Amino acid sequence: MAVVLEKFPQEIVGRDGLRYRAQAVGAATADGLWEGWIEFIQTHGGSSVRTARETIQPNRRDSAYWATGLTTVYLEGALERALHPLLRREPDAAEPFLDEPAPGNRARRGP
Repeated sequence: MAVVLEKFPQEIVGRDGLRYRAQAVGAATADGLWEGWIEFIQTHGGSSVRTARETIQPNRRDSAYWATGLTTVYLEGALERALHPLLRREPDAAEPFLDEPAPGNRARRGP
């Protein structure tokens, strides 16, 4: 179950001028570690967004400590990541054009 680790007092303003309240959130993972992310809630009743995992920590206490060090500049960047996430594209698998080398390039046997 996720818990709020830190609520930030300053409003974070996006490129579009919308204002958000930010909070760092964390939860235990299946292997017992803690992951943390940031949620942004629009201050005037709009939608909320969240980042992908921002940190992985050994326990809740260390996750809470991570959250206390987040600066306004970090939160502004996190809001950009939440609003405009980078998408990873898998490269197209390369396919050979032919199934064997040219006949003249094969090694010869014997005299």
